[in-house]
Amino acid sequence: MSYSVNKVILVGNLGQDPELRSTPQGKSVCTLKIATTDNYLDKTTNEWKDNTEWHTVVVWERQAEFASQRLKKGSKVYIEGALKHRSYEDKEGIRRYVTEILARDICYLERGENTGSYGSNTGRNSSSSNNQGNQPVKSYDEPNYNESPDSSFDDEVPF
Repeated sequence: MSYSVNKVILVGNLGQDPELRSTPQGKSVCTLKIATTDNYLDKTTNEWKDNTEWHTVVVWERQAEFASQRLKKGSKVYIEGALKHRSYEDKEGIRRYVTEILARDICYLERGENTGSYGSNTGRNSSSSNNQGNQPVKSYDEPNYNESPDSSFDDEVPF
């Protein structure tokens, strides 16, 4: 059997506002420019330096509309998708090559202004009118460490 995996995971910040457009067939497509930054110690100067990489992320249909509505320049996002290479001919007839990430999942990682929850593409973090005072809205991706563990969980390790 032959196996292969084409998976990209990025956690970074948008360098510009999302760019939403439609195909001639009416499908929504959104382009995101994501910056990821690593830092390293320069051995010659003994100073920490940043190395920023820019990634083009393409999002389709409902997720494209979500991205254009919820995300903005500076937003911190988690992107999961696949690497895609393509080429096209520009206006001058020159062949151009592009590497993109086709997003499958997007999660908005910024804290909400009035809530303690993190946003996501599921919309589960919206505040409701029955929220008491300034209590944070509980989100699926923000565990509550004050709750007691499930008593049915077997803690024994079999080895």
